Amino acid sequence: MTGNAEQLDAGLAALQATLGEVVSTEEGDLRRASFDAMKLAFPASAVVTPVSEEQVGKLLRLANEFGVPVTTRGAGSSLTGSAVPVKGGWVLDLSRMNAFSIDRDERVCVAQAGAVVAELQADADDLGLFYPPDPSSKKFCTIGGNVACNAGGLRCVKYGVTRDYVRALSGFLPTGEKVQWGRATRKFATGYNLRDLWIGSEGTLGVVTEITLGLVLKPASTRTFLAAFADEATALEAPFSLPRLGLQPSILEFLDQWTISCVEAFTGKTVLDGASGLPVLLIELDGHPAQVEESAGKLLGWLKERAVVHRVAASDAEAEELWAVRRTGSPAMRQLANTKLNEDVVVPLRKQVELVEFVHDLRVGHDLRIGTFGHCGDGNLHVNFMYDREDQKEAERARIALGELMKKVIELGGAISGEHGIGLAKTEFVRDQFNEAEWNTMEKIKNTLDPNGILNPGKIFHSFRPWEHVPVNETLPWEHQKEECRPVDS
Repeated sequence: MTGNAEQLDAGLAALQATLGEVVSTEEGDLRRASFDAMKLAFPASAVVTPVSEEQVGKLLRLANEFGVPVTTRGAGSSLTGSAVPVKGGWVLDLSRMNAFSIDRDERVCVAQAGAVVAELQADADDLGLFYPPDPSSKKFCTIGGNVACNAGGLRCVKYGVTRDYVRALSGFLPTGEKVQWGRATRKFATGYNLRDLWIGSEGTLGVVTEITLGLVLKPASTRTFLAAFADEATALEAPFSLPRLGLQPSILEFLDQWTISCVEAFTGKTVLDGASGLPVLLIELDGHPAQVEESAGKLLGWLKERAVVHRVAASDAEAEELWAVRRTGSPAMRQLANTKLNEDVVVPLRKQVELVEFVHDLRVGHDLRIGTFGHCGDGNLHVNFMYDREDQKEAERARIALGELMKKVIELGGAISGEHGIGLAKTEFVRDQFNEAEWNTMEKIKNTLDPNGILNPGKIFHSFRPWEHVPVNETLPWEHQKEECRPVDS
């Protein structure tokens, strides 16, 4: 249900009267809240930046009363359009609710939704603790946004994703009632697990205002390796070969041949001497120093046998040099065209070689610029399409190839998103991921929790064609901080 113009105007007046100065209708504020990292903009009628949970509840009750769409937002770092007000209405910006505290003995962090991930990680580190999920946007993204899309990152191969660290969520149903799903305890087997239902729901089933996160002990030592292989298939044996040796890398990253060639053209130097244009793995081990030393020996033995050439970092500075290869992949690609689509697909480990070969065929068959890199330790490979949107023929080829990729991923038993979510970008394909019973069940859950359809409408369930919209050439406040894919602060 969306209110008519008269209702929407009355709702805005009621919102301003109720919440006062946390409500803004200033043009600049509305503009900044109209787009996220996907860079498609849609106007809102108000931006609300609450400082208390009470204000969030009042906003939602008014939105239901007057039929006003509400889109919840943190830093706006979503790559899929999850945080844009595609149906207008009010943007609920939780960035001012950013406090957090850490209990060292219980090993938990209680954080408001607007807390910045890197900041809570740094405080945990000072206490000898560790919050492992590490999206590349961690310097500015918020924990609430991470919960909304079940964010991952490079350490997922060993430590898992956001869901694996959430013990409890507090917040509001779309209709404005306060709820808490789960508790701060390490175990909870009481009633339905609605906590996990909210995680990854992209703000369509409720508004999360506070998160209780479990922390682990900080690993005492790390070791970083970079290796080139004769071909992609050999490199992608690592997710199977390393566990057979008793190795569990904290990070296992893959860059295909096309991506490496792109990086070398961008930097003007080879990634590894004697291995120009070959696919690479970036591997990191962590743990107790003695354990890391033993594991490093086993890994070096495997690399000597399988890799064309390899390098191990002897210092933090050398580790930075190796990480620069992984960080450079995405910016190198951005130099090739004015549009870049990062598709975070995920397939079973044994299907990764087939997926990479399929992407190669797409590149050649459609005459496109497509590179693949990402988290091969858990099957979450990022397929990046570069094209110039003004070139209508190239844009159409990219659109067709993207559809073929999504179809193939589903055929391989995979998922069209591993960590970015659906948002607006993938609504064209998400229906193919589910059978009728699965889809109907999800719709029933949405309609039950959000009977008036006010919370983040237009996402997941409603088809949207991003190709028909021109991205804005504007930046968000955090974009000057952006640093590609650095997992560990040195």
